[in-house]
Amino acid sequence: METEQQLLDAIHHGDRTAMRRLYDRYAGRAMAVALRYIPEREAAEDVVQDCFVSILTSIGQFRLQGEGALAAWVSRIVANKAIDYLKRRERVTFTGTVPDIPDGEEPDTEDIPPDVLTRMISQLPTGYRMVLNLYVFEHCPHKEIARRLGIKENSSASQLNRARRMLAKMMKDYLKQQER
Repeated sequence: METEQQLLDAIHHGDRTAMRRLYDRYAGRAMAVALRYIPEREAAEDVVQDCFVSILTSIGQFRLQGEGALAAWVSRIVANKAIDYLKRRERVTFTGTVPDIPDGEEPDTEDIPPDVLTRMISQLPTGYRMVLNLYVFEHCPHKEIARRLGIKENSSASQLNRARRMLAKMMKDYLKQQER
């Protein structure tokens, strides 16, 4: 398989098919990231298309810092554009309601199929979903999440806690249904 450096070199040398290879290689990953933030598939597809326009027009400024950096850059662009989309389209609220579930009783995610877990995450309120995705999947600290979402750092931490508790309740309910 072609390395990221080889792919970038081909793009920088004007190889049009390399741009298509970049899209083919990362479109699935980009869609998965978009769907974590935007549950509506059509809207997520639009965001991914916009991302690839941005990626292909700014690829000349990207400097590879090791294998995997290009994939991370694509994912970061998609996450940022998905957040921007949500901020424009939805009134993002951060709520204080949390289901009753004792702390420390989170079920093991390995017992839940990935598509079911993704669907559960998509059912979280938008604010919870954004904070959870940024913290868990993008590995952002609360300070960075607060800056990106325009909230206080302690709000990020509390929203993450609430999102985890709500997700844990969904997971427990799912596992109970599977036992039947």
